[in-house]
Amino acid sequence: MNRRKFLKDSALTIASVNFLSGVAQAESKHSKGDKPNIVLFFTDQQRVDTIGCYGSPMINQMTPNLDRMAADGVRFNYAFTPQPVCGPARSSLQTGKYATETGCWRNNIALKPDEMTMAKALSAGGYEVGYIGKWHLASTGGQGVKSGQESVNYETKPVPPNRRGGYKDFWLASDILEFTSSAFHGHMFDGDGNQREFPKDRYRVDVQTDWALEYLRSRKLDKPFFLMISYIEPHHQNDASHFIGPIGSKDRFKAYAAPHDLPVDKGDWQMEMPDYLGACQSLDANLGRVREELEKLGIADNTLVIYTTDHSCHFKTRNSEYKRACQDNAIRIPMIMCGPGFKGGKVIDDLVSLLDIPSTILDEAGVKQPATFRGKSLQQLVAGTAVDWRKEVFIQISESHVGRAVRTPRWTYSVRARGKNGVAVSCSDEYTEDFLYDNDRDPSQQNNLVADPEHKATRSELAEKITEYIAKVEGMAVTIKPQA
Repeated sequence: MNRRKFLKDSALTIASVNFLSGVAQAESKHSKGDKPNIVLFFTDQQRVDTIGCYGSPMINQMTPNLDRMAADGVRFNYAFTPQPVCGPARSSLQTGKYATETGCWRNNIALKPDEMTMAKALSAGGYEVGYIGKWHLASTGGQGVKSGQESVNYETKPVPPNRRGGYKDFWLASDILEFTSSAFHGHMFDGDGNQREFPKDRYRVDVQTDWALEYLRSRKLDKPFFLMISYIEPHHQNDASHFIGPIGSKDRFKAYAAPHDLPVDKGDWQMEMPDYLGACQSLDANLGRVREELEKLGIADNTLVIYTTDHSCHFKTRNSEYKRACQDNAIRIPMIMCGPGFKGGKVIDDLVSLLDIPSTILDEAGVKQPATFRGKSLQQLVAGTAVDWRKEVFIQISESHVGRAVRTPRWTYSVRARGKNGVAVSCSDEYTEDFLYDNDRDPSQQNNLVADPEHKATRSELAEKITEYIAKVEGMAVTIKPQA
């Protein structure tokens, strides 16, 4: 290890220790009994239009539990991921940082064991922290040398404690869940590294929820808990190259209204949508099971439930797979919260980010936010106390290409590093304009205005925004070339 890297890593570790010590000291001054429990219900690759309260045109009354949760709580109408691919988005969720800051700027880069995470902060603040499901942050997939890391591979093996992001009290997970299971069979690993098998022929969403309910029923409630339930659905099953819903999904959801953003002559959505919708309905039903159990246990009133996902799904209409793009059907995500501080059926139209989730969770827990966290507490928007809330969200794109984008209420603008493989490098000092959409006039984002001379001033303004974000987040000065 070179001296500069050693000093940087040592400083990070010392800062983390000092932060956790400060949180622990602050915790001793507060009563544990008044702190809410928190459940983060996290799905994978879910579109907002699979949920009724977002105005889903596809299937009526498909998500009664989510619709009820939104009616009781708060729905964020314009929430976005900072990175539309699994591992990078998850690294941002756990750390409150952009993917280039965590180092996990693409899949197959492991989260550093000494990274400050929300689980570590919550634990120091007196919370029991638990995790069930897909992790996707422990392995380099045999690419450790390429990423500058040691090669570690837990894709089909138990994730060791130091690779669990601080979830030290309860663990039942697989690093790459799609490699240890399919939709109807498989296993995960408990905290001691033992395999726990799925019951035969039971749908994976149901199994994970069964185990989450076991966790809830076994709590002594002598301290508040934070539980993250990380599902892989409705993500496609990799080895089958198809989405797989519960048995009967193909017939049950064969009559659906086509989403307006999916061209009839592109993608695989017409074949895959019924199973995709079946998986989404299963998630809704299992959310209902979790909320019902909280009621039975008498802790619903003191438990914040958060529902969101890592990114959306464009069904191969924007590139050759399902995400890794700047359009809303890759970056816009559902986000619904219900519980203490999040009540009344409010709808928030301000732009929010997945990066705001860890900040919101720590605020709810009364735990100080680490200085490294980039997000903002969403309690500010709900309470109407937010000052100078962001006017745009910043998105980093990798693997398909090296890209950067900003999404404002009206505009989506993205740039691309020409000739650079998005799996090989994380960033660039030179980009070329790629897309510009007027979301007011073109909500389906089909008309690319990036070469339209009438929008030169808008492009210039948005390019300046991207360069500001890159300078602040990535520490680089960049040049953005106009579209020829």
